[in-house]
Amino acid sequence: MNSHSIPEKELVTIILYISLFFIIVSVILVIFFYFSRKKIIQKELEKKDLILQYQKEQLHAVVHMQEEERKRIAQDLHDDISSKLNIVSLNTHLLSSPNLTVEETAEITGNIINLTAKALENSRKIAHNLLPPVFEKFGLHAGIEELCEEFESSKSVKTYYKNEISFKENEIDRHLHVFRVLQELMNNSLRHGKSDKIWITFKNEKGINICEYKDNGVGFDSEDFENYRGLGMKNINSRISFLNGTISFESEINKGVEVIFTF
Repeated sequence: MNSHSIPEKELVTIILYISLFFIIVSVILVIFFYFSRKKIIQKELEKKDLILQYQKEQLHAVVHMQEEERKRIAQDLHDDISSKLNIVSLNTHLLSSPNLTVEETAEITGNIINLTAKALENSRKIAHNLLPPVFEKFGLHAGIEELCEEFESSKSVKTYYKNEISFKENEIDRHLHVFRVLQELMNNSLRHGKSDKIWITFKNEKGINICEYKDNGVGFDSEDFENYRGLGMKNINSRISFLNGTISFESEINKGVEVIFTF
C-alpha cells in the first residue's frame, strides 16, 4: 500500500463532510428559494391589492363625476326650463280670463311664444352639452373644432387649435372625457382667467397622447392647493383618472395658465 494514499477511514470522513456540506447548501438554497418565492407572491398580492384599490378609486371618481353631472343637468332644467314653463302656464291661464282686450290677448300670446322659444333653445343647449351631435357623428377632432367656434362666436376670445393625432372611432366614450376636460378648462379661462387667447395642441410622443393647453389670462398661484379644490378641478381630475392619464398645471399671477395632460 502506498504511504501517501489517504486511509480509508479519513476518506469516508471527507466524503461525509462533503456530503454534509452539500446537504447544508441544499437546505440553505431551498430555504432561500422558499422565502424568495414567498416574497414574490407577497409582492404580487400587494400589486393586485393596489390595482383593485386604484380601480375602486376610479369607479368612485366616475360615480362622483356622474352625480355632479346629474346635479348640473337638474339645475339647468330647473333654472332654464321649469321656470319658463311655469310662466307659460300662468300666461295660458290668463288667456282664459274674461274681458281681455285684443291688445292684452296679443301681449299674453306674444309672451307665451317668446318663452316657449327660449325654453326650446335652452333644452337644445342642455341636450348639446350632454353629447354634442358633431362629436357623436364625427368624433373628438370635429367636436373640439366646433367647441372652439362656439367660444369664438362670443367675440371675447380667439382660439388656436392644432391636432397631430388620428383619433380612433371606437374610443368615443374615452374621448368624451377629453372633450369635457377641455370644455372645463376653456370655461375656466373665460370665467376666471379673463383670457382672450387660448391655445390647444394634441400630439403623440412615444405612443402617449398628449394635450397641451394654454391661455393668456390672469393666472393663479399653482403652488397654492386651495386653487385645486373647486368642483371644476375635481371633475377634471376624475376624468383624467378614468383615462389613466396624468395632468399638471403651471401658472403664476398675471402670466396665464399652462396645462399638460395625457390620455
